[in-house]
Amino acid sequence: QVQLVESGGGLVQAGGSLRLSCAASGRTFSSLAMAWFRQVPGKEREFVAGSRIGGSTLYADSVKGRFTISRDNAKNTLNLQMNSLKPEDTAVYYCAARDLYLRTNPIDFGSWGPGTQVIVSS
Repeated sequence: QVQLVESGGGLVQAGGSLRLSCAASGRTFSSLAMAWFRQVPGKEREFVAGSRIGGSTLYADSVKGRFTISRDNAKNTLNLQMNSLKPEDTAVYYCAARDLYLRTNPIDFGSWGPGTQVIVSS
């Protein structure tokens, strides 16, 4: 099992930027597909962005062009640079990991961080 801890959430005005980080331990980071999900109360957890083992990336349409996911295998860290933030980006953001292949359904991920709150004010 891999342990994940997110950081970097906070309160920002619409149009602003935040950078989330996820520190991983307990497994070989380079062998993990990594992803960011988000969730608001009363709604299902949704895929935001993912990083495959080889480094290629995948984004939800709602964040494409605004968010950038990156990974540093040497530092066991996953990042999410969020620019041009909108009030609808307000959510708890979760880092997730699974072996080998990237998926976009949260049910396919077995390892989760506790989450970090992002609030975007209008």
